[in-house]
Amino acid sequence: MFTRRFLPAFATGLAATPAFGRNARGQGSFPAFLDGVRSEARRAGVSANTLNRALNNLQPNDRVLELDRRQAEFTQTWPQYRDARLSQTRIDAGRRAYADNRTLLQAIEARYRVSPRVVVAIWGMETNYGSFTGNFNVIEALATLAWEGRRATFFRAELMAALRILDAGHVSFERMRGSYAGAMGNPQFMPTSFERLAVDFDGDGRRDIWDNKADALASIANYLGRSGSGWREGEIWGFEVLTPQGFDTALADHRQPRAMAEWARMGVSRASGGGLPGSAGDWAIVIPGLSRGDTQAFMVGQNFMQIRRYNPSNFYATAVGLLSDRVA
Repeated sequence: MFTRRFLPAFATGLAATPAFGRNARGQGSFPAFLDGVRSEARRAGVSANTLNRALNNLQPNDRVLELDRRQAEFTQTWPQYRDARLSQTRIDAGRRAYADNRTLLQAIEARYRVSPRVVVAIWGMETNYGSFTGNFNVIEALATLAWEGRRATFFRAELMAALRILDAGHVSFERMRGSYAGAMGNPQFMPTSFERLAVDFDGDGRRDIWDNKADALASIANYLGRSGSGWREGEIWGFEVLTPQGFDTALADHRQPRAMAEWARMGVSRASGGGLPGSAGDWAIVIPGLSRGDTQAFMVGQNFMQIRRYNPSNFYATAVGLLSDRVA
């Protein structure tokens, strides 16, 4: 999706800046920007009532911009990131979530052929199993980033999608809250991902990823199953390995997969002991903390790449994989 989502518990999203002049790039005022959004959305069929409720009295939010520049993948070491997300508290909560939703997860697995352990791990990583889905007004956050953020084109498209979602009645104006970057609900979907991949699993006519657990968890599975090359049913995401002395770390790249037998010939072995499994297909090695001197390495396959499509970070995908190993 987008590297965007680790939500500080203290973020409220309510403090707005009074600045209405030009943005940091010296471009037009915020009200002028909203006028353009309103015109574009009307041409796309969004109702005037929806636009008035969503955009009237909107202001840019300085807190959104501050958090956008301080994402955890760029400010923490791999051990710091890993340990914070693999706490015993989170693992125990994941085991309870898995057990409490076993019947639902089995039904989702039967339809989408995606590991329920990974679905639960992503749920845990994104919103601590639904306990915190974000307090920011999604329209305000996206409008702020589209007007003044580093990826204005990306966020304008997300803003337009969010307005369409509101107009379609999938969520109320008051409930459309999420992360500082506009990620929404239990799965923390960006609005364009919601439009493409959210599902109405219980058949009630709405794709409710905010308050309907069936829709939310099935949407995660659908995302993993339909993105990229798809999920490989029955295949693990990866496992920790030991690399030999003198190993060329330039080979540790998720974009450089090789046959397992080739890695074995180089002297790579399982960290848990023994040789590498005789798995089919190509596998890559990643060292998430390599740029900061950490050497913990993992052998990863196609399903790691599917997790990475959810959030294109080796930190994130590895932590999800490790958490999935522990929740069930």
